[in-house]
Amino acid sequence: MAHSFLDRFRTRAVPAQPLLSNGPAQVRAYWEALRQGSALPSRATLDPRGFAGVLDRVFLADRIGKGLVQVTVAGSALCEFAGTDLRGLPLSCLFDPGSRPVLAEALEQVLAGPSVAEIDLGSDRERQGLGVARLLLLPLGADGDRQQVLGAMGLAEGLRPCKLQVLGRRMEELSLPHTEPAQVPGPAPVGRGSHLRLVAVNA
Repeated sequence: MAHSFLDRFRTRAVPAQPLLSNGPAQVRAYWEALRQGSALPSRATLDPRGFAGVLDRVFLADRIGKGLVQVTVAGSALCEFAGTDLRGLPLSCLFDPGSRPVLAEALEQVLAGPSVAEIDLGSDRERQGLGVARLLLLPLGADGDRQQVLGAMGLAEGLRPCKLQVLGRRMEELSLPHTEPAQVPGPAPVGRGSHLRLVAVNA
């Protein structure tokens, strides 16, 4: 079909971005509500009821190396998308090889910052630049030497299993309360010239 000269200037329809679930927004709101005095919430304070309606898109992961976390708890929607039980697997298994270094860098900032990360994701099966998912990464308070991440993923409706690609990310550094070291009291001062005096008592 021949195109006229004016066709160059006509507005072309741009495919709409898929509608993503609101899982990340709800999880972020609940996590913020758990922060007391700006401190990070701990794993023990998390209540599944706080994730009502989006629990199937939530996961927990432990740090196992620099920029590397292992999934310990995963919602059913995430496992269905992955095509397998994600527990015991690295989060990076959901990503294509080219995006894994970017994910690792974001995870390291989340844990070491600490920071909050929001990552826009595409698919290796869809048109380049088309957002199909959004990943939220939130730091949790350290449990001894254990560092954990609370995460949520908003998936486009009907998204088929694929390898995710990082399209963009937003990092938000957190400000934590400064804790002063406890002051250890020293010995009580002894007054100058103080001494013991023996007093003789007549029998």
